[in-house]
Amino acid sequence: MAADWERMSATRPTLVTAALLLATRLAAQGSGVVYGSVTDTAGAGLSHAFVRAMSRSGGRAIAVVYSDSAGRYRFEALPAGWLGIEAGRIGYRSRRDSVQLAAGASVQLDFPLTQHPLILTPMIVTAAKRSQLLDQAVTSVALVDQVQIAQHAVNTIDEAVDRAPGVQFISGQVNIRGSSGFAEGLGSRVLLLVDGVPANQGDRGGINWDVIPVDRVDRVEVVKGSGSALYGSSAFGGVVNVITRELPEGWHGRVRMTAGAFANPSNDSLKFRDFTGIQDGLDVAGSYGRDAVRAAFSVGARHSDGYREQSRADHWQATGKTEWRPAPATQIHISGAWASDQYGVPEPWCSAVPPFPTLCDYRGEVIQPFRIDTGNVGNRTRSDKGYLSAIITRTPSSTLTWLARGSWLRTRFTDDYPERQGVFGTADYSIANRYGAEGRLVSQRDSSRTVTVGLEGAIAEVWSNIFSGKPPGETGTHTQGEYAAYAEAEQALGPTRITIGARSDFLVVDGGGISSFVSPRVGAVWPTGTGSWRASIGRAFRAASLAERFVTTRALGRPVIPNPGLIPEDGWSSELGRSWTGLSWLRGDAAVFWTEARNLIEPVFNSQFQIQFQNLNRARLMGIDLSISATPSSSRLSTTVAYQYLYARQLATDFTPQQALLFRPRHLLTLSADYAIGRLGVGADFRFSSRYERGDPLYPQDKRYNARVLDLRAGWSAGPMDLRLKLSNVSNYIFNLAPRTLEPVRTLTLVATYTR
Repeated sequence: MAADWERMSATRPTLVTAALLLATRLAAQGSGVVYGSVTDTAGAGLSHAFVRAMSRSGGRAIAVVYSDSAGRYRFEALPAGWLGIEAGRIGYRSRRDSVQLAAGASVQLDFPLTQHPLILTPMIVTAAKRSQLLDQAVTSVALVDQVQIAQHAVNTIDEAVDRAPGVQFISGQVNIRGSSGFAEGLGSRVLLLVDGVPANQGDRGGINWDVIPVDRVDRVEVVKGSGSALYGSSAFGGVVNVITRELPEGWHGRVRMTAGAFANPSNDSLKFRDFTGIQDGLDVAGSYGRDAVRAAFSVGARHSDGYREQSRADHWQATGKTEWRPAPATQIHISGAWASDQYGVPEPWCSAVPPFPTLCDYRGEVIQPFRIDTGNVGNRTRSDKGYLSAIITRTPSSTLTWLARGSWLRTRFTDDYPERQGVFGTADYSIANRYGAEGRLVSQRDSSRTVTVGLEGAIAEVWSNIFSGKPPGETGTHTQGEYAAYAEAEQALGPTRITIGARSDFLVVDGGGISSFVSPRVGAVWPTGTGSWRASIGRAFRAASLAERFVTTRALGRPVIPNPGLIPEDGWSSELGRSWTGLSWLRGDAAVFWTEARNLIEPVFNSQFQIQFQNLNRARLMGIDLSISATPSSSRLSTTVAYQYLYARQLATDFTPQQALLFRPRHLLTLSADYAIGRLGVGADFRFSSRYERGDPLYPQDKRYNARVLDLRAGWSAGPMDLRLKLSNVSNYIFNLAPRTLEPVRTLTLVATYTR
């Protein structure tokens, strides 16, 4: 003991001297130390919370630090004087205090934060092909969760995705930031994933949104902007990932029933039937789960009389999903679905407006939006589609995960058009199979570095008389193979995260020459005290679908001719975005986006009024994407505002002037509000879409109007029962987005769900 005391006494002058020197230095510099902890209300430390030092007025940030894993923070040298100190974390209300810091002083400030549900940051899996926080994605991502899906009482999942910021559906075709426009469902520039597995059609490249029943969907992630650096072709304008529900333990059952009615035209001269059209549906699902094995199965049917002439439709579906964990680090997921639709084809409405007056009883009206040309009576389609996928995921260590998947997607349709059969002697049909496989490895040595690498391949086979490239009615077979390798690395440099990656794609059509494309991407996310900034730039590309190359049919009353010489479209897509959570009750996100495209594939009308897909020389899409969510007065009230400004142009050449791209509204505005009173909730949605800047070349005399649609809804939940009521298009506004195709009229829908 004596020896220890002597050693301590001997070192005391040294420690005292060091302390005096430090104090003298701090005093000379006029600075001090502020330290403390950030905790929740129970006293547990909160990691990664921001702590910001500001001038006393709060107008200028002096320094920002982040709490460690125990919630501790420390400012080493802050200027002496009055300071404002603010602490916050995603999912908690921020808190502010002030301190008068003397030169050379050390002051402790602790911040207990209370939770706030508005600004919780969810996990996403689509933007980087792995799990990450939403505010770490280098591109904009919109989420549609279970609550939103239930609130909107939808029949198919696209009806819910249609309300996501920056997203618009035009006659069933998804349009993200103006990327797709409208092309009768051919060649979507948006890639659909189901639990991460590509599900675009093998022939048309389009999307069957009803292959997954609404009741089986957990959430939808919408990645806005090019995803070609990870997903290749079809992700030119974005990616939509439909993620199905996880399977719980034990026995569970669920029944979902829908019923509704369509408004009839108020004007007798527009009426097309003498009864009120209805819609109804029933879905039944069951699941059983134990520790190692879980499974679910569901069946359902839906009927609709439609809201216009010849729009009656029937739908049947079945889905299944199995999860097996043969070892603690290994998971096997097997899922499949089948759906069949039989429906009348409403075709373009009747119009006496030149240049193509149709055969119709106009009853004194210039147009008949509810009725069709008498030459199209009896047109019907049967569409069958299904998929089967298997995914093996293994995590052999805390730093390594690998995944292998295989999938099969089959689509088949028959267009039974009596008038066309009289000309060509047969109905139009197509049978397509798409086989896909992928292997992926994710390495994460620590929280600062993540590397993702993978190989992917797909083969599409089509047997058809409509996508044959031959004279009408003749059958042909075509194949398209796509093979790719990709890699992406994310590195943390302090609070900033840098992402660098690239994908190399190889395309083979009918066994011919190989086309190759390299799609790099660079991005960065840097957090601030009130949110984060993000920036990215990457190459976008899309190969033409087999349907775009070889289609021979009629659409909108006009012949559609093939173009086997189509080359892939490509371009560069960039974005600068900012998420903001500066107030506990307010969250905002804004992005400026810009896409320079070459060889964009669009339908063109030639001098013979034939439709053909052609490569445009150059096109530009740029704009602003803004969304704000708030609970302005209490947690019972939630509001959202989403606005998109879009400038979409086909650039001038020596032969053509600059002109607006077709079917892209310049302004797109969505307003939503929900209020909860105990078990009862009410809400409203308003959507405004500005009129197209450029008239349809096929129907240049048709007038263009703004679209204004108001929906009202209400919900009630008690135990296992959930009831939802929605009145869509309250004012029964008559409008169209696709050429001479009426959008839904006022519709009343009731959805009842019982869960055990």
